[in-house]
Amino acid sequence: MLAEGLTDAAGFVAGGLLGFALGRVLGWDIFATGGAAIAGIVLCGLGGGAGVHLARRWRARRQGAK
Repeated sequence: MLAEGLTDAAGFVAGGLLGFALGRVLGWDIFATGGAAIAGIVLCGLGGGAGVHLARRWRARRQGAK
């Protein structure tokens, strides 16, 4: 149970950081004002969700191999 929480958290943080970095590259800074900031926040959220999904898939595949 602890491993599940840690892998989910790591996936969320990694995905969120990747989404943040991609938003910065695209000019969608989450700390700016206006619509670009909202797009950057959405991209961070999508990245975090994708990171959790990938972490769970990795964990399931790893547990299935045992």
